[in-house]
Amino acid sequence: MAYQVEREIGAEPGRVWEILTDPARLADGTFSIIRIDGEIAEGKTISLWSDVAPKQRFRLRVARLGEGEMVWESGMPFGLFTGSRRFEVTAEGAGSRFRMTETYRGPLAGPMVRMIPDLQPSFETFGDGLKRAAEAGERAA
Repeated sequence: MAYQVEREIGAEPGRVWEILTDPARLADGTFSIIRIDGEIAEGKTISLWSDVAPKQRFRLRVARLGEGEMVWESGMPFGLFTGSRRFEVTAEGAGSRFRMTETYRGPLAGPMVRMIPDLQPSFETFGDGLKRAAEAGERAA
């Protein structure tokens, strides 16, 4: 099972990345994220609370943050269950294309996925919020 959202954004990729790597901005109520603790930087761990499960803290490792891509990972020991959220931003015309995908793997993925609520509405909110925020920032610049 995987969730995905994709948006064309009328802003340069650098502007989109500024938002995606700013914990305070992501937790401002626009992105279905209630709170983020920690620095969004490769190799760092963040704690995230979301509208989907407001009382549950998700500990996520920023596994990659580089040219056009960021990956947040979490899971159980020994690879029994892993979740991976991948953010991609590419230049497209005068703007950007944003894609966010979450996938699950491991021997316990089937049972664990059945316990996860439908994340698609949250993904849509995130994509819409990012588009609005990045484009508003471009117009203001």
